[in-house]
Amino acid sequence: SDSFCPSTSLLMLSYQNSPCRCSVVTVCPCVSFEAEKHAGVSCVTASMDDIQFEEAARVGQIIAIRTKVNRAFKTSMEVRDHHSYSQTVVFFSFPFAQVELKPVQLLSPEDHLEHSLANERRRIRLGYVQVFQKIMQESNEEDAVSTEHTLVQSTELVLPPHANHHGNTFGGQIMAWMETVASISASRLCRSHPILKSVNMFKFWGPSFVGDRLVFNAIVNNTFHNSVEVGVRVEAYNCEEWIKDQPRHINSAFLIFSAVNDKGELLTFPRVKPSTQDDVRRYHGAIVKIWTHEQGAVLSFKVEMQVKVPSHVAFSLLSDFRLRQRWDRHFQTCKLLQAVSEEEKIYHVTSPPMTGHKARDFVILVSQRQPCRPQEPYMVAVRSVTLRGMSPSTEFCRSEILCAGFQIHSSSSSSCTVCYFNQVTSGVMPYLAANLTGSSKSIEDTALECIKFLELNESKCRS
Repeated sequence: SDSFCPSTSLLMLSYQNSPCRCSVVTVCPCVSFEAEKHAGVSCVTASMDDIQFEEAARVGQIIAIRTKVNRAFKTSMEVRDHHSYSQTVVFFSFPFAQVELKPVQLLSPEDHLEHSLANERRRIRLGYVQVFQKIMQESNEEDAVSTEHTLVQSTELVLPPHANHHGNTFGGQIMAWMETVASISASRLCRSHPILKSVNMFKFWGPSFVGDRLVFNAIVNNTFHNSVEVGVRVEAYNCEEWIKDQPRHINSAFLIFSAVNDKGELLTFPRVKPSTQDDVRRYHGAIVKIWTHEQGAVLSFKVEMQVKVPSHVAFSLLSDFRLRQRWDRHFQTCKLLQAVSEEEKIYHVTSPPMTGHKARDFVILVSQRQPCRPQEPYMVAVRSVTLRGMSPSTEFCRSEILCAGFQIHSSSSSSCTVCYFNQVTSGVMPYLAANLTGSSKSIEDTALECIKFLELNESKCRS
């Protein structure tokens, strides 16, 4: 099928688009064209994965937008968009109720890789609403700002210029409106003009049409020292009298903002306290971020956790692997075999057996490094080693960790960002989940347990 071949569009930015909005508003028609080219029918956007704004596009510049279909599932497909100017990559999902899509032909090694990764991104999209059912106890800080004070509501009327040739509202137009209301919500905390840094999981739950009245509700979910996450929900009302009181939930997204002062320095956002049970869910849902990458038999993933403990405390607790079994269910036992030095230790780790799989063990070298400069992170590196006197036994299946570890970045005197990296082979995969498509849920649960362990043991570590 020639529909897999990338399409390219050149767009001149006009004065009607602001630097932040143009990257999204102008992209949706190009991506929809690529989807319709493969499906042979009209298409609407279902969702967009994470969007990172590396740099601003200015009025008068030309942007080349390249799009191609990564993977066609039975009734939906993933389309990749790449901006050659701003180096922004976005993944769009298109659903189909009646059309069964033909498979995509893979023409290069990159195509095969993207085809595999599309399956994991799809699983995350489908299960996103159930990711954070296990939440930590509600924050009770006296100096925290109630999320209630950041609630903003805005209304827009969909006019013909806002819609495509099918009468459906442009996804980019809705996103531009969402950015506007979200920036107002964020500004109530920073008393400045917020800068959009990224968009997480932009979801289209349903279409809206010319004549619809769209109601945008934005509220701050959580703050992370120099950034803030704002959740936006969009509902559509048909202006016809007989159904005007029946709203349709059509969009939701999470937008990340930062703010700077007159000197260009990043501003610090105050902490927020959720005021309702739904606020609590969103508050804790902003804490953990996960990135995965599959290549051959190796799965690489990065987990980013926002933790309310000082960086040196997190470093002390995470570098002692004898404590890990208290928060990581994949560690059944962990025994110190040899202290090579104060910074390097060798452990023997066992993992519990899984259904249909033999229990496994590992011999690992854990190296810890403190930062040489204030802006550098704490490091904990892990890899498998061979140790004389610790040969494989018949009780366990000896496995290996290719590369893993923690980076701990200080956010403030009382908080930090913990990044966990790991590369695992197909032999270790059963311990994360039954297969790749289920691995993220296991990682998310482990990350939440890690955060609770660090925050509950902060005082013990200091004493």
